[in-house]
Amino acid sequence: MPRSMRVLTGALAVLAVAVPTSPAAAQQVRVEAETFQLPNGLTVILHRDTTTPTIATNIWYHVGSSHERPGRTGFAHLFEHIMFEGSKNVPEGKIDEWFAEVGGAPNGSTTTDRTNYMQSFSSNALDMALFIESDRMGWLLDAMSPASVDGQRDVVKNERRQSYDNRPYGLASQVITEALYPPTHPYSWPVIGYMDHLSAAAYEDVVDFFRTYYAPNNASIAIVGDIDIDEARRLATKWFAGIPRGEPVPPLAAEPPIVSSQQRLVLDDRVQLPRLYLTWVSPRAYAEDDAAMDALAQLLTGGKNSRLYQRLVYEMQIADDVVAFQRGMRLNGEFRIMATARAGHTLGEIYDVIMEELARVQRESPEARELERVINQNEIAFLERLERVATKADMLNEYLFYTGDPEYFEEDLERYRALTPAAVSAAARRWLQPERSIVLSVVPAGRHELAVPESRPVPNENLEQSPQARKGAA
Repeated sequence: MPRSMRVLTGALAVLAVAVPTSPAAAQQVRVEAETFQLPNGLTVILHRDTTTPTIATNIWYHVGSSHERPGRTGFAHLFEHIMFEGSKNVPEGKIDEWFAEVGGAPNGSTTTDRTNYMQSFSSNALDMALFIESDRMGWLLDAMSPASVDGQRDVVKNERRQSYDNRPYGLASQVITEALYPPTHPYSWPVIGYMDHLSAAAYEDVVDFFRTYYAPNNASIAIVGDIDIDEARRLATKWFAGIPRGEPVPPLAAEPPIVSSQQRLVLDDRVQLPRLYLTWVSPRAYAEDDAAMDALAQLLTGGKNSRLYQRLVYEMQIADDVVAFQRGMRLNGEFRIMATARAGHTLGEIYDVIMEELARVQRESPEARELERVINQNEIAFLERLERVATKADMLNEYLFYTGDPEYFEEDLERYRALTPAAVSAAARRWLQPERSIVLSVVPAGRHELAVPESRPVPNENLEQSPQARKGAA
């Protein structure tokens, strides 16, 4: 579905009910947002929605794991935690407490491309929310110390153990990433980082990372909800204008990786059922073919009537589940298909069926009704998500970051409405050639007969460490 759901101005409830029955009947979706930039470079996006007496603030720092250096991974995600530990004028523990008093629950997330902090709260608390966000942007270092960094370092390490190292299938994405990208590519390491890098990070390195990337000229904030536009502008200026501009951020550039021959890998894990992962390099976010690949993923696995779900789960009953997605990022994208085998069946069986279906969609364009179903499903989900001001705020930031236009809503929808069956088939041919794929089988320990044939075992010791540390320990 579209990476960002649209903001509706005005007749939200009407449009949310009047879902178009075909692309030709689709109504135009417009957004009215006021965007301005403070002298220090901070971009502010304002959108008024009085559906509920709530406001959402959403700030994107244009820094993710891809901005780290080889040998110094995990910094972006580490700061996602540190930013909740208090700043010069916000004591430790008060961010959660103060937002809870106004009905809010602050949160954050980190990806390869960006880090964001978001919260929704009562419409009478905007002044407080902007004070908190500005204080940790401008004066976090006044409260940060080696001890506080060490504390959050331990929290992140524990998160890595729980979510990656000790979780069934948890290391699959890391193994795929390391196989797909050369070791110096900005997308070649996991967002959470490696244990040895987290342990070795000096306090001075952490401070330098913050000073480089957590500056107003490397951020944007969206303020959405029951606001007065003029008052919101005044408050944003009041709290953020005094933060000094940072040095220009080093540009990030890297060519998409070139996969010239298929890699088949097998990873032993503490799992009961084997799972197959197929991954290709794909278009970057909002680039040509991005929407076509997104639609293809839905055509293959989007619902119980989709092609792969019908064949693998219903007809042949050799898989418990199957899902596909197009993940567009700033430098390139990744297209992935995942399927869990049913007991008594192998991943080789599933692999053969997936490749048959990919060959079919590459050879024969999907039927018009299939594509229309996908487009309509996307648009329905699109409209349903518009009811939350938090989602709207994130969309505005995403569009600004990837397209340069926070009001890109209608243009994004049109990418899908303009798709043709032939365009989807052509995109599949361009991007999903078997020889360009990474094929990973995750199997119960020692059960390599369940993997795709001719798979090379991945050493599964010390995967929490960086590849360089693993080589040194070998």
